[in-house]
Amino acid sequence: MPFTPFHIAFPVDDLDAARAFYGTTLGCPEGRSSAQWIDFDLFGHQIVAHLKLSAKTDAHHNPVDGHDVPVPHFGVVLPMATWEALADRLRNAGITFIIEPYIRFKGEVGEQATMFFLDPAGNALEFKAFADISQLFAK
Repeated sequence: MPFTPFHIAFPVDDLDAARAFYGTTLGCPEGRSSAQWIDFDLFGHQIVAHLKLSAKTDAHHNPVDGHDVPVPHFGVVLPMATWEALADRLRNAGITFIIEPYIRFKGEVGEQATMFFLDPAGNALEFKAFADISQLFAK
């Protein structure tokens, strides 16, 4: 299947903080914007930060591979070298990880690199990579 970008809109409580985090920390080019929202290019996908005062919600977690995975969350599956560079970029920026970068399901079907962290509004993000991309939907 050809690459098809996804679109997601999510709440933030401070557009300036979102612009700094997504634009500067993650390095996402900015697209259109208004006083109420900002489009970002997240590795070819359109994400839109929409202003909503009190954007933070109650956290929920599900256990996965011995870690408490925050729900909801969003992110991108990256090539391994890009994932490693992003992990280094985030460490250098002083980002606090919910789940530090590591290899999940090591030696099992679906082995993947993953990391979780929050944006300034409390939205959870996960970025992952596969040494073998054919494992993306493996059972």
